[in-house]
Amino acid sequence: MSTAKDKIWLSSPHMGGTERNYVEQAFATNWVAPLGPNVDEFEKAICAFTGVSHAAALTSGTGALHLALILLGVVAGDEVICQSFTFSASANPIAYQGAIPVFVGSEAETWNISPASLRKAIEDRMSKGKKPKAIIAVHLYGMPAKMDEILEIASEFDIPVIEDAAEALGSTYKGKACGGFGRFGILSFNGNKIITTSGGGALVSDDGAAIQKARFLATQARDPAPHYQHSHIGFNYRLSNVLAGIGRGQMEILPLRVEQRRSNHQYYQEAFAAVEGIRILAEPAGHFSNRWLSCIVVEPSKLNGVTREKIRLALEAENIESRPLWKPLHLQPVFSECTYYGDNLCVELFEKGLCLPSGSNLAGKDLKRIVDVMNTVIS
Repeated sequence: MSTAKDKIWLSSPHMGGTERNYVEQAFATNWVAPLGPNVDEFEKAICAFTGVSHAAALTSGTGALHLALILLGVVAGDEVICQSFTFSASANPIAYQGAIPVFVGSEAETWNISPASLRKAIEDRMSKGKKPKAIIAVHLYGMPAKMDEILEIASEFDIPVIEDAAEALGSTYKGKACGGFGRFGILSFNGNKIITTSGGGALVSDDGAAIQKARFLATQARDPAPHYQHSHIGFNYRLSNVLAGIGRGQMEILPLRVEQRRSNHQYYQEAFAAVEGIRILAEPAGHFSNRWLSCIVVEPSKLNGVTREKIRLALEAENIESRPLWKPLHLQPVFSECTYYGDNLCVELFEKGLCLPSGSNLAGKDLKRIVDVMNTVIS
Protein backbone atom coordinates (compact mmCIF):
# COMPACT_ATOMS: atom_id res chain seq x y z
CA MET A 1 0.00 0.00 0.00
CA SER A 2 1.26 3.49 -0.82
CA THR A 3 2.67 5.43 2.13
CA ALA A 4 2.12 8.81 0.48
CA LYS A 5 0.35 11.27 2.73
CA ASP A 6 -0.51 14.03 0.25
CA LYS A 7 -4.12 15.09 0.69
CA ILE A 8 -6.65 13.53 -1.63
CA TRP A 9 -9.81 15.65 -1.60
CA LEU A 10 -13.34 14.44 -2.13
CA SER A 11 -13.98 16.90 -4.97
CA SER A 12 -11.67 19.86 -5.43
CA PRO A 13 -11.78 22.69 -8.00
CA HIS A 14 -10.11 21.98 -11.32
CA MET A 15 -9.21 24.89 -13.57
CA GLY A 16 -8.86 24.45 -17.31
CA GLY A 17 -6.60 27.42 -18.09
CA THR A 18 -8.80 29.87 -20.00
CA GLU A 19 -10.54 31.08 -16.84
CA ARG A 20 -7.63 33.43 -16.15
CA ASN A 21 -8.10 35.15 -19.53
CA TYR A 22 -11.69 36.12 -18.76
CA VAL A 23 -10.85 37.23 -15.21
CA GLU A 24 -7.96 39.37 -16.44
CA GLN A 25 -10.27 40.81 -19.08
CA ALA A 26 -12.63 41.87 -16.30
CA PHE A 27 -9.76 43.58 -14.47
CA ALA A 28 -8.40 45.21 -17.63
CA THR A 29 -11.79 46.75 -18.42
CA ASN A 30 -12.60 47.49 -14.76
CA TRP A 31 -15.71 45.27 -14.93
CA VAL A 32 -15.15 44.00 -11.40
CA ALA A 33 -18.54 45.11 -10.09
CA PRO A 34 -21.62 42.88 -10.37
CA LEU A 35 -22.84 42.23 -13.91
CA GLY A 36 -20.93 42.84 -17.10
CA PRO A 37 -19.88 41.00 -20.29
CA ASN A 38 -18.72 37.85 -18.50
CA VAL A 39 -22.11 37.45 -16.81
CA ASP A 40 -23.91 37.83 -20.14
CA GLU A 41 -21.67 35.33 -21.90
CA PHE A 42 -21.74 32.88 -18.99
CA GLU A 43 -25.55 32.87 -19.08
CA LYS A 44 -25.47 32.25 -22.84
CA ALA A 45 -23.07 29.33 -22.34
CA ILE A 46 -25.34 27.81 -19.70
CA CYS A 47 -28.33 28.05 -22.05
CA ALA A 48 -26.39 26.59 -24.97
CA PHE A 49 -25.21 23.61 -22.90
CA THR A 50 -28.51 22.81 -21.16
CA GLY A 51 -30.85 23.66 -24.03
CA VAL A 52 -32.90 25.89 -21.69
CA SER A 53 -33.86 29.26 -23.16
CA HIS A 54 -33.04 31.60 -20.28
CA ALA A 55 -30.60 31.70 -17.36
CA ALA A 56 -29.81 34.06 -14.50
CA ALA A 57 -26.31 33.74 -13.04
CA LEU A 58 -26.50 34.05 -9.25
CA THR A 59 -24.35 33.85 -6.14
CA SER A 60 -25.49 30.31 -5.25
CA GLY A 61 -27.79 27.46 -6.12
CA THR A 62 -29.55 28.11 -2.82
CA GLY A 63 -30.35 31.64 -3.94
CA ALA A 64 -31.64 30.26 -7.23
CA LEU A 65 -33.97 27.87 -5.41
CA HIS A 66 -35.17 30.69 -3.15
CA LEU A 67 -36.05 32.83 -6.17
CA ALA A 68 -37.83 29.91 -7.84
CA LEU A 69 -40.08 29.53 -4.79
CA ILE A 70 -40.82 33.27 -4.77
CA LEU A 71 -41.66 33.21 -8.48
CA LEU A 72 -44.07 30.33 -7.86
CA GLY A 73 -45.84 32.36 -5.21
CA VAL A 74 -44.78 30.27 -2.21
CA VAL A 75 -45.59 32.18 0.97
CA ALA A 76 -45.74 31.57 4.71
CA GLY A 77 -47.89 28.59 5.62
CA ASP A 78 -47.70 26.94 2.19
CA GLU A 79 -46.46 23.36 1.90
CA VAL A 80 -43.69 22.38 -0.49
CA ILE A 81 -42.76 18.78 -1.23
CA CYS A 82 -39.02 18.12 -1.09
CA GLN A 83 -36.87 15.06 -1.50
CA SER A 84 -35.60 13.99 1.92
CA PHE A 85 -32.37 12.33 0.79
CA THR A 86 -30.40 15.46 -0.16
CA PHE A 87 -28.36 18.36 1.20
CA SER A 88 -30.16 20.83 3.47
CA ALA A 89 -29.87 23.59 0.84
CA SER A 90 -32.66 21.83 -1.08
CA ALA A 91 -35.07 22.59 1.77
CA ASN A 92 -33.70 25.67 3.54
CA PRO A 93 -35.24 28.13 1.04
CA ILE A 94 -38.67 26.68 1.86
CA ALA A 95 -38.09 27.85 5.43
CA TYR A 96 -36.84 31.24 4.18
CA GLN A 97 -40.36 31.80 2.86
CA GLY A 98 -41.99 30.67 6.08
CA ALA A 99 -43.37 27.68 4.19
CA ILE A 100 -43.43 24.08 5.43
CA PRO A 101 -41.35 21.25 3.92
CA VAL A 102 -43.09 17.93 3.34
CA PHE A 103 -40.41 15.29 2.85
CA VAL A 104 -40.61 12.34 0.49
CA GLY A 105 -38.40 9.25 0.43
CA SER A 106 -36.32 7.73 -2.36
CA GLU A 107 -36.56 4.81 -4.76
CA ALA A 108 -33.77 2.26 -5.15
CA GLU A 109 -32.81 2.67 -8.81
CA THR A 110 -31.64 6.29 -8.66
CA TRP A 111 -31.83 7.13 -4.92
CA ASN A 112 -33.98 10.11 -5.91
CA ILE A 113 -37.57 11.02 -5.02
CA SER A 114 -39.89 8.01 -5.23
CA PRO A 115 -42.81 8.58 -7.61
CA ALA A 116 -44.97 6.18 -5.58
CA SER A 117 -44.26 8.03 -2.33
CA LEU A 118 -44.69 11.36 -4.11
CA ARG A 119 -48.19 10.40 -5.18
CA LYS A 120 -49.03 9.18 -1.69
CA ALA A 121 -47.79 12.45 -0.18
CA ILE A 122 -49.80 14.63 -2.55
CA GLU A 123 -52.99 12.63 -2.10
CA ASP A 124 -52.67 12.67 1.67
CA ARG A 125 -51.92 16.40 1.88
CA MET A 126 -54.84 17.18 -0.41
CA SER A 127 -57.16 15.00 1.65
CA LYS A 128 -56.25 17.29 4.55
CA GLY A 129 -57.01 20.39 2.49
CA LYS A 130 -53.35 21.26 1.98
CA LYS A 131 -52.42 21.09 -1.70
CA PRO A 132 -48.60 21.42 -2.04
CA LYS A 133 -47.49 24.60 -3.79
CA ALA A 134 -44.44 23.05 -5.48
CA ILE A 135 -42.33 19.88 -5.78
CA ILE A 136 -38.54 19.99 -5.42
CA ALA A 137 -36.96 16.97 -7.12
CA VAL A 138 -33.18 16.48 -6.83
CA HIS A 139 -30.76 14.73 -9.21
CA LEU A 140 -28.61 13.31 -6.45
CA TYR A 141 -24.85 12.88 -6.98
CA GLY A 142 -25.46 13.58 -10.67
CA MET A 143 -27.93 10.71 -11.19
CA PRO A 144 -31.08 11.93 -12.96
CA ALA A 145 -34.37 11.38 -11.18
CA LYS A 146 -37.24 9.55 -12.89
CA MET A 147 -38.52 12.72 -14.49
CA ASP A 148 -41.22 11.18 -16.73
CA GLU A 149 -43.05 9.70 -13.75
CA ILE A 150 -42.48 12.76 -11.56
CA LEU A 151 -43.75 15.17 -14.21
CA GLU A 152 -46.76 12.98 -14.97
CA ILE A 153 -47.81 13.06 -11.31
CA ALA A 154 -47.10 16.78 -11.03
CA SER A 155 -49.20 17.47 -14.13
CA GLU A 156 -52.07 15.33 -12.87
CA PHE A 157 -52.30 17.42 -9.70
CA ASP A 158 -51.25 20.70 -11.36
CA ILE A 159 -48.22 21.27 -9.11
CA PRO A 160 -45.09 22.93 -10.58
CA VAL A 161 -41.75 21.12 -10.38
CA ILE A 162 -38.46 22.74 -9.41
CA GLU A 163 -35.53 20.64 -10.59
CA ASP A 164 -32.60 20.78 -8.20
CA ALA A 165 -29.82 19.96 -10.65
CA ALA A 166 -27.12 21.46 -8.42
CA GLU A 167 -25.14 18.21 -8.63
CA ALA A 168 -26.15 17.24 -12.16
CA LEU A 169 -24.74 19.71 -14.68
CA GLY A 170 -23.72 17.50 -17.60
CA SER A 171 -26.18 14.74 -16.75
CA THR A 172 -29.03 13.82 -19.09
CA TYR A 173 -32.34 11.98 -18.88
CA LYS A 174 -33.44 10.31 -22.12
CA GLY A 175 -31.07 12.59 -24.01
CA LYS A 176 -32.26 15.86 -22.45
CA ALA A 177 -30.06 17.87 -20.10
CA CYS A 178 -30.96 17.90 -16.42
CA GLY A 179 -32.28 21.28 -15.36
CA GLY A 180 -34.60 21.60 -18.34
CA PHE A 181 -37.56 19.48 -17.26
CA GLY A 182 -39.25 21.47 -14.50
CA ARG A 183 -40.79 24.92 -14.42
CA PHE A 184 -37.42 26.00 -13.07
CA GLY A 185 -33.99 24.36 -12.90
CA ILE A 186 -31.34 25.03 -10.26
CA LEU A 187 -27.60 24.81 -10.93
CA SER A 188 -24.69 25.18 -8.52
CA PHE A 189 -21.11 26.25 -9.17
CA ASN A 190 -19.89 25.83 -5.61
CA GLY A 191 -16.22 24.95 -5.15
CA ASN A 192 -16.85 21.20 -4.98
CA LYS A 193 -19.14 20.91 -8.02
CA ILE A 194 -18.19 19.50 -11.42
CA ILE A 195 -17.32 23.05 -12.53
CA THR A 196 -17.03 26.05 -10.25
CA THR A 197 -17.10 29.83 -10.11
CA SER A 198 -15.68 29.68 -6.57
CA GLY A 199 -19.22 30.24 -5.33
CA GLY A 200 -22.19 30.65 -7.62
CA GLY A 201 -25.31 29.18 -9.13
CA ALA A 202 -27.95 29.74 -11.76
CA LEU A 203 -31.70 29.71 -12.22
CA VAL A 204 -32.77 28.38 -15.62
CA SER A 205 -36.17 28.28 -17.30
CA ASP A 206 -37.90 28.49 -20.65
CA ASP A 207 -40.06 31.24 -19.12
CA GLY A 208 -38.24 34.40 -20.15
CA ALA A 209 -40.49 36.73 -18.16
CA ALA A 210 -39.85 34.72 -14.98
CA ILE A 211 -36.07 34.84 -15.46
CA GLN A 212 -36.26 38.57 -16.08
CA LYS A 213 -38.15 38.97 -12.82
CA ALA A 214 -35.56 36.77 -11.09
CA ARG A 215 -32.81 39.13 -12.25
CA PHE A 216 -34.82 42.08 -10.91
CA LEU A 217 -35.32 40.46 -7.51
CA ALA A 218 -31.68 39.32 -7.40
CA THR A 219 -30.40 42.90 -7.78
CA GLN A 220 -32.25 44.30 -4.75
CA ALA A 221 -35.50 44.81 -6.70
CA ARG A 222 -34.64 48.38 -7.57
CA ASP A 223 -37.45 50.17 -9.42
CA PRO A 224 -36.64 52.11 -12.62
CA ALA A 225 -36.11 55.56 -11.11
CA PRO A 226 -33.21 58.04 -10.87
CA HIS A 227 -33.20 57.55 -7.11
CA TYR A 228 -33.25 54.31 -5.12
CA GLN A 229 -36.87 53.21 -4.98
CA HIS A 230 -38.16 49.77 -4.06
CA SER A 231 -41.67 48.35 -4.35
CA HIS A 232 -40.60 44.75 -3.63
CA ILE A 233 -38.26 43.01 -1.22
CA GLY A 234 -35.09 42.22 -3.15
CA PHE A 235 -31.96 40.17 -2.64
CA ASN A 236 -28.24 40.52 -3.30
CA TYR A 237 -28.06 37.33 -5.37
CA ARG A 238 -26.41 38.39 -8.67
CA LEU A 239 -23.08 36.79 -9.64
CA SER A 240 -20.13 39.14 -10.09
CA ASN A 241 -18.52 39.72 -13.47
CA VAL A 242 -15.18 38.43 -12.12
CA LEU A 243 -16.58 35.09 -10.95
CA ALA A 244 -18.61 34.76 -14.14
CA GLY A 245 -15.29 34.94 -15.99
CA ILE A 246 -14.20 31.81 -14.15
CA GLY A 247 -17.49 30.23 -15.14
CA ARG A 248 -16.98 31.02 -18.83
CA GLY A 249 -13.66 29.20 -18.83
CA GLN A 250 -15.09 26.29 -16.85
CA MET A 251 -17.98 25.84 -19.29
CA GLU A 252 -15.46 25.35 -22.09
CA ILE A 253 -14.09 22.20 -20.46
CA LEU A 254 -17.31 20.85 -18.91
CA PRO A 255 -17.63 17.87 -21.32
CA LEU A 256 -14.08 16.84 -20.42
CA ARG A 257 -14.86 17.11 -16.71
CA VAL A 258 -17.86 14.82 -17.16
CA GLU A 259 -15.66 12.32 -19.01
CA GLN A 260 -13.02 12.42 -16.27
CA ARG A 261 -15.54 11.91 -13.45
CA ARG A 262 -17.15 9.03 -15.28
CA SER A 263 -13.69 7.53 -15.75
CA ASN A 264 -13.13 7.67 -11.98
CA HIS A 265 -16.44 5.90 -11.46
CA GLN A 266 -15.50 3.21 -13.96
CA TYR A 267 -12.23 2.65 -12.10
CA TYR A 268 -14.07 2.07 -8.83
CA GLN A 269 -16.63 -0.11 -10.54
CA GLU A 270 -13.96 -2.39 -11.95
CA ALA A 271 -11.94 -2.39 -8.73
CA PHE A 272 -14.83 -3.63 -6.61
CA ALA A 273 -16.74 -5.69 -9.17
CA ALA A 274 -15.84 -8.93 -7.40
CA VAL A 275 -16.46 -7.61 -3.87
CA GLU A 276 -19.90 -8.83 -2.89
CA GLY A 277 -20.25 -6.44 0.05
CA ILE A 278 -19.67 -3.23 -1.92
CA ARG A 279 -22.45 -2.02 -4.18
CA ILE A 280 -22.14 0.86 -6.66
CA LEU A 281 -25.18 2.69 -8.05
CA ALA A 282 -25.79 1.67 -11.67
CA GLU A 283 -27.33 3.83 -14.41
CA PRO A 284 -30.89 2.79 -15.29
CA ALA A 285 -31.84 2.85 -18.97
CA GLY A 286 -32.15 6.40 -20.27
CA HIS A 287 -30.14 7.89 -17.40
CA PHE A 288 -26.71 9.44 -18.02
CA SER A 289 -24.95 10.63 -14.88
CA ASN A 290 -22.07 13.07 -14.75
CA ARG A 291 -20.91 10.95 -11.78
CA TRP A 292 -20.21 14.11 -9.79
CA LEU A 293 -19.52 11.85 -6.83
CA SER A 294 -18.89 8.12 -6.97
CA CYS A 295 -20.78 6.46 -4.13
CA ILE A 296 -20.76 2.98 -2.65
CA VAL A 297 -23.04 1.10 -0.27
CA VAL A 298 -21.23 -1.13 2.22
CA GLU A 299 -22.92 -4.32 3.49
CA PRO A 300 -21.15 -5.34 6.73
CA SER A 301 -22.86 -8.74 6.74
CA LYS A 302 -21.00 -9.58 3.53
CA LEU A 303 -17.67 -8.03 4.57
CA ASN A 304 -17.00 -9.79 7.88
CA GLY A 305 -18.47 -6.86 9.78
CA VAL A 306 -16.52 -4.11 8.00
CA THR A 307 -18.68 -0.98 8.03
CA ARG A 308 -18.87 2.20 6.02
CA GLU A 309 -17.40 4.05 8.97
CA LYS A 310 -14.43 1.70 9.29
CA ILE A 311 -13.58 2.33 5.64
CA ARG A 312 -14.03 6.09 6.03
CA LEU A 313 -11.73 6.23 9.05
CA ALA A 314 -9.09 4.12 7.30
CA LEU A 315 -9.12 6.53 4.37
CA GLU A 316 -8.97 9.49 6.75
CA ALA A 317 -5.91 7.99 8.45
CA GLU A 318 -4.21 8.03 5.04
CA ASN A 319 -5.20 11.70 4.46
CA ILE A 320 -7.92 10.74 2.00
CA GLU A 321 -11.22 12.60 2.24
CA SER A 322 -14.49 10.68 1.93
CA ARG A 323 -17.89 11.30 3.50
CA PRO A 324 -21.12 9.52 4.37
CA LEU A 325 -24.08 9.86 2.04
CA TRP A 326 -26.53 12.63 2.92
CA LYS A 327 -28.39 12.33 6.19
CA PRO A 328 -32.10 12.42 5.27
CA LEU A 329 -33.64 15.80 5.99
CA HIS A 330 -36.55 14.36 7.92
CA LEU A 331 -33.96 13.12 10.45
CA GLN A 332 -32.25 16.49 10.76
CA PRO A 333 -32.95 18.26 14.08
CA VAL A 334 -33.99 21.46 12.32
CA PHE A 335 -36.70 19.61 10.35
CA SER A 336 -37.66 17.04 12.98
CA GLU A 337 -41.30 18.15 13.14
CA CYS A 338 -41.90 17.91 9.40
CA THR A 339 -44.01 15.18 7.80
CA TYR A 340 -42.29 12.35 5.92
CA TYR A 341 -43.71 9.96 3.31
CA GLY A 342 -41.65 6.96 2.30
CA ASP A 343 -39.89 3.84 3.45
CA ASN A 344 -36.56 3.34 5.22
CA LEU A 345 -34.36 3.25 2.10
CA CYS A 346 -32.77 6.68 2.48
CA VAL A 347 -32.03 5.98 6.15
CA GLU A 348 -30.27 2.74 5.17
CA LEU A 349 -28.31 4.55 2.46
CA PHE A 350 -27.15 7.13 5.00
CA GLU A 351 -26.05 4.41 7.43
CA LYS A 352 -24.22 2.29 4.84
CA GLY A 353 -23.23 4.70 2.08
CA LEU A 354 -19.92 6.44 1.39
CA CYS A 355 -18.87 9.07 -1.16
CA LEU A 356 -15.41 8.33 -2.54
CA PRO A 357 -12.94 10.92 -3.89
CA SER A 358 -14.25 11.87 -7.33
CA GLY A 359 -12.43 14.99 -8.50
CA SER A 360 -11.66 15.34 -12.18
CA ASN A 361 -8.05 16.14 -11.21
CA LEU A 362 -7.40 12.73 -9.60
CA ALA A 363 -4.40 10.95 -11.07
CA GLY A 364 -4.16 7.20 -11.64
CA LYS A 365 -1.85 6.89 -8.64
CA ASP A 366 -4.44 8.64 -6.48
CA LEU A 367 -7.17 6.21 -7.48
CA LYS A 368 -4.87 3.26 -6.87
CA ARG A 369 -3.96 4.61 -3.43
CA ILE A 370 -7.64 4.96 -2.50
CA VAL A 371 -8.49 1.43 -3.64
CA ASP A 372 -5.41 -0.04 -1.96
CA VAL A 373 -6.45 1.42 1.40
CA MET A 374 -9.98 0.10 0.97
CA ASN A 375 -8.81 -3.35 -0.08
CA THR A 376 -6.57 -3.55 2.99
CA VAL A 377 -9.58 -2.86 5.21
CA ILE A 378 -12.03 -5.21 3.56
CA SER A 379 -9.60 -8.08 3.10
